Amino acid sequence: MADHGIFVGFGAVARGRETAAAKVFGEFVQYLGGQQAQKNIESFEPVFLQSHGGDLGGFFLIKGEREKLDRMVATEEFDKLLTRALVVVEHLGVVNASFGARVQKLLASFQRDTADLRG
Repeated sequence: MADHGIFVGFGAVARGRETAAAKVFGEFVQYLGGQQAQKNIESFEPVFLQSHGGDLGGFFLIKGEREKLDRMVATEEFDKLLTRALVVVEHLGVVNASFGARVQKLLASFQRDTADLRG
Protein backbone atom coordinates (compact mmCIF):
# COMPACT_ATOMS: atom_id res chain seq x y z
CA MET A 1 0.00 0.00 0.00
CA ALA A 2 1.29 3.44 -0.95
CA ASP A 3 2.45 5.82 1.73
CA HIS A 4 3.05 8.79 -0.59
CA GLY A 5 0.39 11.02 -2.06
CA ILE A 6 -0.65 14.31 -3.52
CA PHE A 7 -3.19 16.57 -1.87
CA VAL A 8 -5.04 18.77 -4.38
CA GLY A 9 -7.07 21.23 -2.34
CA PHE A 10 -9.63 23.71 -3.62
CA GLY A 11 -11.84 26.41 -2.21
CA ALA A 12 -15.20 27.77 -3.24
CA VAL A 13 -16.39 27.75 -6.81
CA ALA A 14 -15.97 31.16 -8.44
CA ARG A 15 -19.38 32.85 -8.67
CA GLY A 16 -20.94 32.38 -12.07
CA ARG A 17 -18.58 29.50 -12.91
CA GLU A 18 -20.59 26.68 -11.32
CA THR A 19 -21.31 24.81 -14.57
CA ALA A 20 -17.70 25.11 -15.71
CA ALA A 21 -16.47 23.97 -12.28
CA ALA A 22 -18.59 20.82 -12.49
CA LYS A 23 -17.16 20.16 -15.97
CA VAL A 24 -13.55 20.57 -14.82
CA PHE A 25 -14.21 18.43 -11.73
CA GLY A 26 -15.50 15.66 -14.02
CA GLU A 27 -12.48 16.00 -16.30
CA PHE A 28 -10.13 15.65 -13.33
CA VAL A 29 -11.96 12.59 -12.01
CA GLN A 30 -11.82 11.03 -15.48
CA TYR A 31 -8.11 11.83 -15.77
CA LEU A 32 -7.34 10.28 -12.38
CA GLY A 33 -9.41 7.21 -13.27
CA GLY A 34 -7.26 6.80 -16.36
CA GLN A 35 -4.09 7.21 -14.30
CA GLN A 36 -5.33 4.52 -11.94
CA ALA A 37 -6.21 2.17 -14.80
CA GLN A 38 -2.70 2.65 -16.22
CA LYS A 39 -1.23 1.89 -12.76
CA ASN A 40 0.37 5.36 -12.56
CA ILE A 41 -1.46 5.94 -9.26
CA GLU A 42 -2.76 3.47 -6.70
CA SER A 43 -5.99 5.28 -5.85
CA PHE A 44 -7.68 8.64 -5.47
CA GLU A 45 -10.44 10.00 -3.29
CA PRO A 46 -12.40 13.19 -4.00
CA VAL A 47 -13.72 14.87 -0.84
CA PHE A 48 -16.18 17.75 -0.36
CA LEU A 49 -16.11 19.51 3.00
CA GLN A 50 -19.07 20.95 4.85
CA SER A 51 -19.11 24.76 5.02
CA HIS A 52 -16.90 25.77 7.94
CA GLY A 53 -15.84 29.38 7.31
CA GLY A 54 -12.38 28.47 6.02
CA ASP A 55 -10.83 28.56 2.57
CA LEU A 56 -10.77 24.80 1.97
CA GLY A 57 -13.90 23.50 0.25
CA GLY A 58 -12.63 20.08 -0.68
CA PHE A 59 -9.71 18.08 -1.93
CA PHE A 60 -8.47 15.07 -3.83
CA LEU A 61 -6.14 12.66 -2.07
CA ILE A 62 -4.14 10.81 -4.70
CA LYS A 63 -2.05 7.84 -3.53
CA GLY A 64 0.84 6.16 -5.26
CA GLU A 65 4.57 5.69 -5.58
CA ARG A 66 6.53 8.95 -5.17
CA GLU A 67 8.34 8.61 -8.53
CA LYS A 68 5.14 7.95 -10.47
CA LEU A 69 3.33 10.79 -8.72
CA ASP A 70 6.18 13.17 -9.52
CA ARG A 71 6.06 12.14 -13.20
CA MET A 72 2.28 12.63 -13.34
CA VAL A 73 2.44 16.12 -11.81
CA ALA A 74 5.14 17.10 -14.34
CA THR A 75 2.98 16.32 -17.38
CA GLU A 76 1.37 18.88 -19.67
CA GLU A 77 -2.00 17.16 -19.17
CA PHE A 78 -1.86 17.64 -15.39
CA ASP A 79 -0.80 21.28 -15.89
CA LYS A 80 -3.69 21.81 -18.31
CA LEU A 81 -6.23 20.46 -15.81
CA LEU A 82 -4.84 22.66 -13.03
CA THR A 83 -4.94 25.70 -15.30
CA ARG A 84 -8.58 24.99 -16.10
CA ALA A 85 -9.33 24.55 -12.38
CA LEU A 86 -7.67 27.88 -11.54
CA VAL A 87 -10.31 29.61 -13.66
CA VAL A 88 -13.27 28.05 -11.84
CA VAL A 89 -12.28 27.64 -8.18
CA GLU A 90 -10.52 29.71 -5.55
CA HIS A 91 -7.53 28.67 -3.46
CA LEU A 92 -6.26 25.80 -5.60
CA GLY A 93 -3.18 24.07 -4.24
CA VAL A 94 -1.13 20.94 -4.88
CA VAL A 95 0.99 19.55 -2.03
CA ASN A 96 2.93 16.33 -1.50
CA ALA A 97 1.48 14.18 1.29
CA SER A 98 2.65 11.32 3.48
CA PHE A 99 0.59 8.73 5.35
CA GLY A 100 0.67 5.16 6.54
CA ALA A 101 4.09 3.80 7.49
CA ARG A 102 5.78 6.93 6.13
CA VAL A 103 4.21 9.04 8.90
CA GLN A 104 5.83 6.84 11.52
CA LYS A 105 9.19 7.13 9.73
CA LEU A 106 8.90 10.93 9.52
CA LEU A 107 7.92 11.17 13.18
CA ALA A 108 10.91 9.05 14.21
CA SER A 109 13.21 11.23 12.07
CA PHE A 110 11.75 14.38 13.61
CA GLN A 111 12.30 13.09 17.13
CA ARG A 112 15.87 12.00 16.34
CA ASP A 113 16.78 15.21 14.47
CA THR A 114 15.39 17.55 17.13
CA ALA A 115 16.34 15.68 20.32
CA ASP A 116 19.02 18.23 21.17
CA LEU A 117 16.52 21.12 20.84
CA ARG A 118 14.01 19.92 23.41
CA GLY A 119 14.18 21.57 26.83
